[in-house]
Amino acid sequence: MNRKLKIAPFFGSLRVALRRKFLRRARRPLARFTALTRQIIREIITAWLSSSLVDPKSVQIKWLGEPRPGELDVGKGQKVAGFLVDFSVNARNIFGAYTGSQKHTALIRDGRVVTATGFVFH
Repeated sequence: MNRKLKIAPFFGSLRVALRRKFLRRARRPLARFTALTRQIIREIITAWLSSSLVDPKSVQIKWLGEPRPGELDVGKGQKVAGFLVDFSVNARNIFGAYTGSQKHTALIRDGRVVTATGFVFH
């Protein structure tokens, strides 16, 4: 009985030390993954805008936040989950004039833009 009391604090402190070490290691790859994900998602949106806009060379994109998990309505009450990205776009229209900065939200799923808010077309 006395021996169990002496060992119990040792295992408790060992468990805390191992947990701290594991958490420190687990946080590092997550930060790298987030930066990589952010870069890939921005490339996906830029490519999508280039194929959708009249003058893709004139596009000016301002990222308004970090990509975050979420869902958007795609019609008929259906919601699709993915990464939501807020950004504003300023590009030239068919008359050659800049439209002014307009806020949009895009839903990324399976490496492509599924839907976006703030656009007349989809």
